[in-house]
Amino acid sequence: MSYTITKPSVPHIWAFKRSDPDWRLAQASGWTRADLMWERLMEAGNEAFCAGSMARAGRLFYCADALARGRFAATDLRRATAPAGRAMVRLSRGKDAGALIAVAQQGWQMAPAAVADMEIKPRIRSSLFHLRMEAKHRGQYQDNLRTRLGRIADETNETLAQLGSSEAARHRHFSRWRGEKPTVFDGTRKVLGAALLIPDVAPR
Repeated sequence: MSYTITKPSVPHIWAFKRSDPDWRLAQASGWTRADLMWERLMEAGNEAFCAGSMARAGRLFYCADALARGRFAATDLRRATAPAGRAMVRLSRGKDAGALIAVAQQGWQMAPAAVADMEIKPRIRSSLFHLRMEAKHRGQYQDNLRTRLGRIADETNETLAQLGSSEAARHRHFSRWRGEKPTVFDGTRKVLGAALLIPDVAPR
């Protein structure tokens, strides 16, 4: 499945400055500029969508889409997320979004493998006790986290499967990201961003 991206009339968007403390943490954790830029573009696109600024949301989702297609592997779940956001913008304007929906649905078929293979780094714990417990039971902790993110990925799959239909799934996505955004820059943050950085409800 393929679709064409045409260049919109928008200024170049920089998602962060070199002095940004989040960028320093992300870089130290092995993230690239594209990783953090994509996340911030998608956050800004969702904020614009929530505010009803569909033209701005469309431009931001477009930029995130182009970035993902140019910088991320074909198996990266994030390549399915921006097309879903772009599709929701088109649906809000009463336009056809079939090609974008198909790309999002096809890309999300990689979800089980992405969850199974994602990098999980230790979390910052509030006490030495919890830090020791995580270290002692790291395997079980990681299994539980994969199970939880797998369930979230299943919800996103349901949303994408119904996108554009009269029976669209009503799962929370962006509003959930606001409360669950990880503080650690690892694979779980990439997978969770892919699953949740889309608007909660597709307009019909």
